Amino acid sequence: MNVLKMINQPQTSNNMRHFSLALIGTMIISVIGIGCGGSGGGLNFFSVEQDIELGRQVSQEINSNSSEFPILPEQSNREVYQYIRGITDRLLSTGKVAHKDEFAWEVKIIDDPETLNAFATPGGYIYVYTGLIKFLDSEDELAGVMGHEIAHAAQRHSTQQMTKLYGLQILASVVTGNSEPGMIEQIALGLASLKNSRSHESEADEYSVIYLCGTSYNANGAAGFFRKMEDASTARPPEFMSTHPNPGNRVQDIDAKAKELGCRGTSDNRGEYRRIKSLLQ
Repeated sequence: MNVLKMINQPQTSNNMRHFSLALIGTMIISVIGIGCGGSGGGLNFFSVEQDIELGRQVSQEINSNSSEFPILPEQSNREVYQYIRGITDRLLSTGKVAHKDEFAWEVKIIDDPETLNAFATPGGYIYVYTGLIKFLDSEDELAGVMGHEIAHAAQRHSTQQMTKLYGLQILASVVTGNSEPGMIEQIALGLASLKNSRSHESEADEYSVIYLCGTSYNANGAAGFFRKMEDASTARPPEFMSTHPNPGNRVQDIDAKAKELGCRGTSDNRGEYRRIKSLLQ
């Protein structure tokens, strides 16, 4: 269902009536706790189809907003893009990622060497900052962070957070066609600095291990990132650490999950990772 199109354009009365009835049904199902919470299990007023459409609209806003999100040109950086997308494909091929065949899983690189961050929109649009790529030391570390972000999209954490923040208000504006101008831009900017709950962060860390465990990577690759953050006291931490500020706890939890699952991968592809980083210089 084209939710964002209905936000931005007036619809016919018949379309609005059908859409209103559909939303009311979705809201009722959500409130009584039947099937609309999404993979993450929290209250979510958005359907999977609405995640997909919201993500598409937000990605269009991000891709057109070069001042806030300077996208690394793909034509002159094909090898880097191919490398990053190869990591994504490897994680998706494990069969452990929810909505693998429904979401876009499109990867873009944001050219900002000062920012250690990555994020994913609803519907699986993934954005990785060059600052994060340069900061990390090995492919398994980047795969671990990307697994974490993929988990946020797959478990539908963003729209769960939006449900918590906006609740019925955003749904009412969609139904009436009276949403405020700039809503999509606000959502796009918010996703880049979204403060997920502690439970969402812990769940994303756990799924990162689950995804990597199905590959040849060290399954606790994300732990390497948090170890490095502990050592880099002058580095500006990304937003996805802000609700769970102790990297040491996360390292312990990630390592424990890898041990629990009996993961046996050892690959870090450190040499190839250094070569790819050098292409960004």
